[in-house]
Amino acid sequence: MIEDARVLNEKFIPQEIEHRNDELNRLSRALAPCLSGGDPENTVLYGPSGTGKTCLARYTLDQLHEQSPDIDTQYVNCWQNYSRYRVSKELLAGLGVDLTVNRHSTAKDEYPHLIEEALDGPYVVILDEVDQLQESEVLYDLHRLSQVTIILIANRETELFYNLDERVASRLKGAARLEMNKYTVDELVEILQARVRWGLAPDSIGPEQLRLISDIAAGDARVGLSILRTAAKYAESDGLDTITESVIEQIVPDAREELRKKNIEKLNGHQVTLFELLKEHGPASPGDLIDLYEEAVDDPMSGRTVRNYLSKMEQYRVIESVGRSRAKRYQIPT
Repeated sequence: MIEDARVLNEKFIPQEIEHRNDELNRLSRALAPCLSGGDPENTVLYGPSGTGKTCLARYTLDQLHEQSPDIDTQYVNCWQNYSRYRVSKELLAGLGVDLTVNRHSTAKDEYPHLIEEALDGPYVVILDEVDQLQESEVLYDLHRLSQVTIILIANRETELFYNLDERVASRLKGAARLEMNKYTVDELVEILQARVRWGLAPDSIGPEQLRLISDIAAGDARVGLSILRTAAKYAESDGLDTITESVIEQIVPDAREELRKKNIEKLNGHQVTLFELLKEHGPASPGDLIDLYEEAVDDPMSGRTVRNYLSKMEQYRVIESVGRSRAKRYQIPT
């Protein structure tokens, strides 16, 4: 049944972007000056998980590089690369420079100079999950480099700028804004239909079943792909020729749990501590959880940063909240 498993992976970049023409055109216009020696715009992409932000950005950079192979591009996930050093290391690696060789003898203030020295033309950089940065100075570093253009990806614009250093935020206020909203059920059906054409055997799944998946996913393409992928694996292992509605309904909990586990694996050390504390102590208010966290770690992050971590973990369904305002409690989903 599965003919090309890559197509069912959320990281797969399709040959065409479905239902994002306006956003694609706006981002392409922002970057177009790279092709003519002009001044491209820094851009902020924001919106809920599963709205195609990363796919759109990476697709646009692929197209840009095809038009002009001399333009260097790089993708950095700030959830894993959350420090000034880690981001700089990834950016330099994209330019063929290994920062690890001289890590201990290189001051942080030297990172932008190393990047500038390695540049030989425009450098367009995607910083995904940028609201996870623990050291936003790297954004100031990049803003100062005239040959570097940055695409920032975050779930919520307000949280991104709220957590940035004032000096950095002021530099980025002029960046273009591009909001990505959740897909409609019909849009998600068409997105999944394209993945089925590329990745599954003909007639493996019908339109009614794809609509059921899209209804369950509620506009989140990552969830939709996870359900489709898990259903295809299940049907294939059971020797079925088609993915039925009963198969879909049966595997939904497994698909959600698979996606949740992947998100848990992405947590940084501080977020892992928060997650383990909730597992140990049960539901807790933000204030109580922060107190437990500060007792558990030797070098705790600020309360504002911890609240940002909790918000991010909730957005990715690693944890959930119940109640509002003073009655708000975080807990592990059941």
